[in-house]
Amino acid sequence: MTVENWMTISMINLATIAAMMTVGWVVSLLRRNVTIVDSLWGLGFVLVAGVTFWTGDGFTARSLLILVLTACWGLRLSGYLTRRNWGKAEDHRYGQWREHIGRHFWIVSLFKVFWLQAAFLWLISLVLQQAQLSPEPARFTALDIFGAVVWVVGFVFESVGDWQLSRFKADPNNRGRVMDRGLWAWSRHPNYFGEILLWIGVAVIALPVLQGWQWIALISPIFVTLLLTRISGVPMLEKRADEKWGGQEDYEAYKERTPVLIPRR
Repeated sequence: MTVENWMTISMINLATIAAMMTVGWVVSLLRRNVTIVDSLWGLGFVLVAGVTFWTGDGFTARSLLILVLTACWGLRLSGYLTRRNWGKAEDHRYGQWREHIGRHFWIVSLFKVFWLQAAFLWLISLVLQQAQLSPEPARFTALDIFGAVVWVVGFVFESVGDWQLSRFKADPNNRGRVMDRGLWAWSRHPNYFGEILLWIGVAVIALPVLQGWQWIALISPIFVTLLLTRISGVPMLEKRADEKWGGQEDYEAYKERTPVLIPRR
């Protein structure tokens, strides 16, 4: 695979993601709610994997494996977030930005919400693109199998964690209580741990195909980890939890016995 071929397909993917996010932006203007961008996040990766599979000439079995794994993750995440947000007001994060920016938020949201997430999505997708595009090795290796196993473990943590949390919140008896059951008794953010792990799994699958400049693709799991542990994700939710429950005995005990991210029983 030449740099030129990779650049061509990668730019097609970037244009596809940007087009999808632009359509989402138009819908957000009609609904006056930009939370739709959350539902588009997982779908964007499915689009990238699909476009790369159909336009690339990599080892078909590995490319198909990446497509299937990405579709399972992306469609589940999109469906989960769509159900969670359906019929609700705009997410407080975006609501605060709308209030702060004022009447120009409609155009600012295109750049700071939709196209920014399109750029992040494309950057993270580099590793799955590389894994799909390389024709060599034209066979499955031990790293393909190991990476798929790591991905499955991460997927279980993310999907089961989300499912347990949604069931907990749906019970009126749990209103105002801290979720400390199931996987949430092992980690305060098992879903984020799972997402980081599954992207590491994709990177492991990509390892046998990476040569020379292609190693840049490993920025994907690094960026996911930094995004969830330093920029948004964990820091944001920890801050909200501290503001809501800080000082309460049950919450402080939960924090004391439960690690922030990496599970421990």
